[in-house]
Amino acid sequence: MARIKIINDPVYGFISIPYGIILDLIDHPYFQRLRRISQLGLSSYIYPGATHTRFHHALGAYHLMTKALSTLEAKGVLLSQEEKEAASIAILLHDLGHGPFSHVLESALIPVEHEELTLLLMEELNNEFAGKLSLAITIFKNEYHKKYLYQLVSSQLDMDRLDYLTRDSFYTGVSEGIIGYDRIIQMMNVYDNQLVIEEKALFSIEKFLTARKIMYWQVYMHKASLSSEIMLTALLKAIKSNFSEIPISSGINYFLRNQNNINNKKITYEILSHFVKLDDTDVWTLVKSVITSPNNFVSYLAKGLIDRQLLKVEIKNVQTDGDVIDKMRLQCVNLLGFTQDEAKLIIKGGTLEMSTYNQSFDEIFVNSREKALIPLSEVLDLHHFSQNRLRYFISKPKELS
Repeated sequence: MARIKIINDPVYGFISIPYGIILDLIDHPYFQRLRRISQLGLSSYIYPGATHTRFHHALGAYHLMTKALSTLEAKGVLLSQEEKEAASIAILLHDLGHGPFSHVLESALIPVEHEELTLLLMEELNNEFAGKLSLAITIFKNEYHKKYLYQLVSSQLDMDRLDYLTRDSFYTGVSEGIIGYDRIIQMMNVYDNQLVIEEKALFSIEKFLTARKIMYWQVYMHKASLSSEIMLTALLKAIKSNFSEIPISSGINYFLRNQNNINNKKITYEILSHFVKLDDTDVWTLVKSVITSPNNFVSYLAKGLIDRQLLKVEIKNVQTDGDVIDKMRLQCVNLLGFTQDEAKLIIKGGTLEMSTYNQSFDEIFVNSREKALIPLSEVLDLHHFSQNRLRYFISKPKELS
């Protein structure tokens, strides 16, 4: 009998991990780093319980993958042990390339998306594990002939989304984000090499899309979260510009000192080796180390982040006039003593846009009683989910009137 390790998860209860390559990957330093990468960036400023990590999320997504594969097998879908293990590895490692605070600093330190870094790290692990991740990488890249395995990893109804909505609603306390993940998985099937949902699960899918929409506007795009992200990004840019003048003691030094080289060439092993040592702790160490900086702008942002004295962000249905923004920046220069360039980093307008469901890309398919594949958009009215809702924001220091 194969031995298993039991992990007690607050969301799903006991998660079973088989001894072997799955557990070896979890124990690897690349994966353990995810313990120090917050799942929701700086959202704990708004929801104090939102301190869970990418480590939690990866384990949860892995757990849901094992449930989904078991469901498909019970319905007659033929899967080899190698395929099940590879799909489980692909979802387990799908967020390996996230940097500090997850999406907050996406591309700020390395000019590539986290998915590309994930693939590079998976390839490094594949070398280390003598090619045992080859099939997982093929599935992750959507190059395997069984398309539905890729869809379980990345699609509009994948194990990633099912876990992060379930987990994020649990830790934030936003009950509107709760979804019926178990019923959705039980209603999954494969038809014509396509992952499908049985017709009787339509209302569960509609609730899933509703929850996703609410979570984006209430949690992921919350104005206080946006404010802290603007401040942290502005702080890093200010430190880069004044690097030689600011005393810094942090593992993030490599990326600040070598920014031009990193931006001007592909990701090398050297860059990757520094990246896997980087986590939220390095950024907080950096912020704390510059809180007494002689640079007024740097110390202002650092103290604001430490003490939660955030910028004021207003979200509107209309764009703020450019002349109004220019006047705010001038007022900021006169009142707070910042330079024009510094004022531009924190007084800025932008857009927030989001659609819950994309009808033109990789639709969810419904398996009707007649055994036909029907796009979800032909069965449900998805207008309020698929339309791209656009809103505008403006950020500024609270000291301004």
